[in-house]
Amino acid sequence: MKFKKSLVVPLSLILAVSLCSLSLPPEEKAKNLKVLPKNISHEELMQTMHLFNKSLGVKCDFCHAHSKEDPKKLDFASDVLEEKETARDMMKMTMRINKKFFKSGKDENGKQIMTVTCYSCHNGQKEPVATPPGGNEKGPQGPPPPGAHDGPPPPPPANH
Repeated sequence: MKFKKSLVVPLSLILAVSLCSLSLPPEEKAKNLKVLPKNISHEELMQTMHLFNKSLGVKCDFCHAHSKEDPKKLDFASDVLEEKETARDMMKMTMRINKKFFKSGKDENGKQIMTVTCYSCHNGQKEPVATPPGGNEKGPQGPPPPGAHDGPPPPPPANH
Protein backbone atom coordinates (compact mmCIF):
# COMPACT_ATOMS: atom_id res chain seq x y z
CA MET A 1 0.00 0.00 0.00
CA LYS A 2 2.80 2.44 0.86
CA PHE A 3 4.45 1.67 -2.47
CA LYS A 4 1.33 2.69 -4.43
CA LYS A 5 0.86 5.93 -2.46
CA SER A 6 4.49 6.93 -2.97
CA LEU A 7 4.10 6.61 -6.73
CA VAL A 8 0.89 8.65 -6.97
CA VAL A 9 2.48 12.05 -6.29
CA PRO A 10 5.46 11.71 -8.70
CA LEU A 11 3.28 10.24 -11.46
CA SER A 12 0.74 13.01 -10.98
CA LEU A 13 3.49 15.63 -11.33
CA ILE A 14 4.85 13.99 -14.47
CA LEU A 15 1.37 13.85 -15.96
CA ALA A 16 0.67 17.51 -15.09
CA VAL A 17 3.95 18.71 -16.62
CA SER A 18 3.35 16.64 -19.75
CA LEU A 19 -0.15 18.03 -20.21
CA CYS A 20 1.05 21.60 -19.68
CA SER A 21 3.77 21.25 -22.28
CA LEU A 22 1.24 19.90 -24.76
CA SER A 23 -1.12 22.81 -24.21
CA LEU A 24 1.50 25.52 -24.96
CA PRO A 25 1.48 26.46 -28.65
CA PRO A 26 4.86 26.53 -30.35
CA GLU A 27 6.33 30.02 -30.67
CA GLU A 28 5.37 31.41 -34.05
CA LYS A 29 8.38 32.44 -36.11
CA ALA A 30 8.23 35.80 -37.84
CA LYS A 31 8.19 35.74 -41.64
CA ASN A 32 9.91 38.03 -44.13
CA LEU A 33 12.56 39.42 -41.79
CA LYS A 34 15.17 41.21 -43.89
CA VAL A 35 17.04 43.33 -41.33
CA LEU A 36 16.16 41.90 -37.92
CA PRO A 37 17.79 38.55 -37.06
CA LYS A 38 15.88 35.53 -38.41
CA ASN A 39 16.21 33.81 -35.02
CA ILE A 40 14.80 36.76 -33.04
CA SER A 41 12.48 35.62 -30.26
CA HIS A 42 8.86 36.71 -30.29
CA GLU A 43 9.50 38.71 -27.11
CA GLU A 44 12.49 40.57 -28.63
CA LEU A 45 10.52 41.26 -31.81
CA MET A 46 7.63 42.72 -29.81
CA GLN A 47 10.04 44.89 -27.79
CA THR A 48 11.55 46.19 -31.03
CA MET A 49 8.15 46.91 -32.57
CA HIS A 50 7.01 48.73 -29.40
CA LEU A 51 10.18 50.83 -29.58
CA PHE A 52 9.18 51.83 -33.13
CA ASN A 53 5.63 52.63 -31.96
CA LYS A 54 6.87 54.90 -29.18
CA SER A 55 9.72 56.47 -31.15
CA LEU A 56 7.51 57.48 -34.09
CA GLY A 57 4.18 57.88 -32.29
CA VAL A 58 2.53 55.43 -34.69
CA LYS A 59 0.48 52.25 -34.52
CA CYS A 60 1.36 48.93 -36.16
CA ASP A 61 -0.67 49.68 -39.30
CA PHE A 62 1.69 52.54 -40.15
CA CYS A 63 4.12 49.96 -41.58
CA HIS A 64 2.04 46.77 -41.67
CA ALA A 65 -0.78 46.35 -44.20
CA HIS A 66 -4.19 45.02 -43.27
CA SER A 67 -4.89 41.44 -44.30
CA LYS A 68 -6.93 40.99 -47.49
CA GLU A 69 -8.75 38.02 -45.96
CA ASP A 70 -9.59 39.79 -42.70
CA PRO A 71 -9.16 43.59 -42.71
CA LYS A 72 -9.32 43.59 -38.89
CA LYS A 73 -5.98 41.73 -38.83
CA LEU A 74 -2.56 42.79 -40.05
CA ASP A 75 -0.46 40.94 -42.58
CA PHE A 76 2.92 41.34 -40.91
CA ALA A 77 4.84 39.61 -43.73
CA SER A 78 3.43 41.89 -46.45
CA ASP A 79 5.72 44.46 -48.09
CA VAL A 80 2.85 46.46 -49.65
CA LEU A 81 3.40 49.63 -47.61
CA GLU A 82 6.49 51.66 -48.52
CA GLU A 83 6.83 52.73 -44.87
CA LYS A 84 7.97 49.20 -44.06
CA GLU A 85 10.87 49.44 -46.51
CA THR A 86 11.67 52.92 -45.21
CA ALA A 87 11.78 51.46 -41.69
CA ARG A 88 14.22 48.81 -42.89
CA ASP A 89 16.42 51.47 -44.48
CA MET A 90 16.34 53.53 -41.27
CA MET A 91 17.25 50.45 -39.21
CA LYS A 92 20.24 49.79 -41.46
CA MET A 93 21.29 53.44 -41.19
CA THR A 94 21.16 53.48 -37.37
CA MET A 95 23.00 50.17 -37.25
CA ARG A 96 25.78 51.61 -39.46
CA ILE A 97 25.99 54.77 -37.35
CA ASN A 98 26.18 52.80 -34.11
CA LYS A 99 28.77 50.39 -35.50
CA LYS A 100 30.98 53.14 -36.95
CA PHE A 101 30.79 55.76 -34.22
CA PHE A 102 29.93 53.78 -31.08
CA LYS A 103 32.09 50.66 -31.42
CA SER A 104 32.50 50.28 -27.67
CA GLY A 105 28.73 50.18 -27.15
CA LYS A 106 28.40 46.46 -26.51
CA ASP A 107 26.58 44.73 -23.68
CA GLU A 108 27.95 41.84 -21.58
CA ASN A 109 26.93 39.37 -24.34
CA GLY A 110 28.73 41.33 -27.05
CA LYS A 111 25.46 42.57 -28.57
CA GLN A 112 25.55 46.11 -30.00
CA ILE A 113 23.90 48.64 -27.71
CA MET A 114 21.85 51.01 -29.81
CA THR A 115 23.18 54.43 -28.92
CA VAL A 116 21.39 56.11 -31.83
CA THR A 117 17.78 54.97 -32.13
CA CYS A 118 14.68 56.00 -34.06
CA TYR A 119 13.81 58.29 -31.17
CA SER A 120 17.10 60.16 -31.56
CA CYS A 121 15.67 61.94 -34.61
CA HIS A 122 11.94 61.27 -34.55
CA ASN A 123 11.23 62.22 -30.93
CA GLY A 124 7.82 60.53 -31.03
CA GLN A 125 6.84 62.00 -34.44
CA LYS A 126 6.24 60.27 -37.78
CA GLU A 127 8.67 62.61 -39.48
CA PRO A 128 11.93 63.79 -37.89
CA VAL A 129 11.85 67.42 -36.88
CA ALA A 130 14.42 69.49 -38.76
CA THR A 131 14.77 72.19 -36.12
CA PRO A 132 14.48 72.15 -32.35
CA PRO A 133 11.38 73.62 -30.73
CA GLY A 134 11.63 77.41 -30.76
CA GLY A 135 14.58 77.28 -33.16
CA ASN A 136 14.76 78.83 -36.57
CA GLU A 137 15.82 77.40 -39.88
CA LYS A 138 18.61 79.97 -40.44
CA GLY A 139 20.99 78.08 -38.21
CA PRO A 140 22.74 79.00 -34.98
CA GLN A 141 22.64 82.62 -33.96
CA GLY A 142 25.88 84.41 -33.47
CA PRO A 143 27.51 87.69 -34.31
CA PRO A 144 26.87 88.76 -37.91
CA PRO A 145 29.75 88.45 -40.30
CA PRO A 146 31.86 91.62 -40.79
CA GLY A 147 30.05 94.17 -42.92
CA ALA A 148 26.64 92.53 -42.50
CA HIS A 149 23.89 94.22 -40.53
CA ASP A 150 20.11 94.20 -40.21
CA GLY A 151 18.87 97.75 -40.85
CA PRO A 152 20.44 101.17 -40.40
CA PRO A 153 23.60 101.54 -38.33
CA PRO A 154 23.19 102.58 -34.72
CA PRO A 155 23.47 106.31 -33.98
CA PRO A 156 26.89 107.55 -32.87
CA PRO A 157 27.44 107.88 -29.12
CA ALA A 158 26.47 111.26 -27.67
CA ASN A 159 29.33 113.40 -26.32
CA HIS A 160 28.41 115.12 -23.06
